[in-house]
Amino acid sequence: ELEEQLLNGEQLRRALHNLIQELRGNIRVFVRTRPFLPNDGAATNSSIDIMPDGESLSILGKHAGEGHAFKFDKVFAPSAGQGVVFDEVSEFVQSALDGYNVCLFSYGQTGSGKTHTMQGSGNGAMRGIIPRAVEQILQQAALMQSQRWTFTMKASFLEIYNEELRDLLVMMNSDGSLKQRDTASANKLSIKRNQEGKSYVDGINKVDIDVEDKAAGLAQLEAVMVAAARARSVATTKMNAQSSRSHSVFMLHLCGSNEESGTIVEGALNLCDLAGSERLDRSGAGSDHKRLKETQAINKSLSSLGDVFTSLANGSKHIPFRNSKLTYLLQDCLSGDGKALMFVNLSPTIESSNESLCSLRFAQRVNAVELGKATKHVQYSKGGSGRR
Repeated sequence: ELEEQLLNGEQLRRALHNLIQELRGNIRVFVRTRPFLPNDGAATNSSIDIMPDGESLSILGKHAGEGHAFKFDKVFAPSAGQGVVFDEVSEFVQSALDGYNVCLFSYGQTGSGKTHTMQGSGNGAMRGIIPRAVEQILQQAALMQSQRWTFTMKASFLEIYNEELRDLLVMMNSDGSLKQRDTASANKLSIKRNQEGKSYVDGINKVDIDVEDKAAGLAQLEAVMVAAARARSVATTKMNAQSSRSHSVFMLHLCGSNEESGTIVEGALNLCDLAGSERLDRSGAGSDHKRLKETQAINKSLSSLGDVFTSLANGSKHIPFRNSKLTYLLQDCLSGDGKALMFVNLSPTIESSNESLCSLRFAQRVNAVELGKATKHVQYSKGGSGRR
């Protein structure tokens, strides 16, 4: 009975914490440490110690006996599976269906498990946040149909490679079928602003996801993921056999209308797999001119992201969103209009402890940013229109 009271008290405390974060508009930060992998060698001693409260961790410093403690919204142990991780972000994903602009991005050094967290693999327990998020939205949309709601859903997928936007679905038609190679001409993509001042990517392919038939919708999503994986820029480095050399952004555009109330909601889900921050001496990228240029572009855009968070945390009047394509693309989500959540991915090895410490310090800065209460995008075709 006492255990049950403690559990209820903990759930209430977390619910209140989430409410406070919601009102402040804080960027939530979740931390996930990956397990040891075969290419980590014989190493089994972790530099990271996760506390039982699920919110705190400590990490070894450079010198013997030195340690650093951190506290975030949620900290996952290496044993936490993909399903457990998604359960924690499912409420956040739901917000897109409610008419919010939602951004979830995965940050960390090369080889720390960012792409595994976001995309995962296969159709079972190893699926990542992107396929699980689409499945959840399809399920919710089906439930809401009984309340006279109808939804449309479109997916797009791009990468930012050397500060250039590339459409990862250039080989797909809007119905999900594949184009003939000779007809697949890549449009020059650019970030533009519409009349309401909201950003959009001009020239990008949008693939329809079937909302009526969940199985068909998930099959379309799988085709999108396969096409994007084939097109994405990856390379082998000393740190990672499949190192992402670009930032990728999966965008789900949602529009719902209720014929009974005349309500129209528009939401967006942006799921970003950021390229890994890396040191040239460890990744070996400095010995190859192409890899060096990629690494410099990655580190520069991640630095620009850091500058944006610093400016937001300091309450600066000018926020340097235009300093990189990544920050300009995510401006709406990071400027008080939307909700943002950052996943920090860590490698457990002692060799990586310095990079992990840098990631955690960056995450601490991000967690302090208050964006203000998010805007819900709702229009009313009966009795006026507006937002709330």
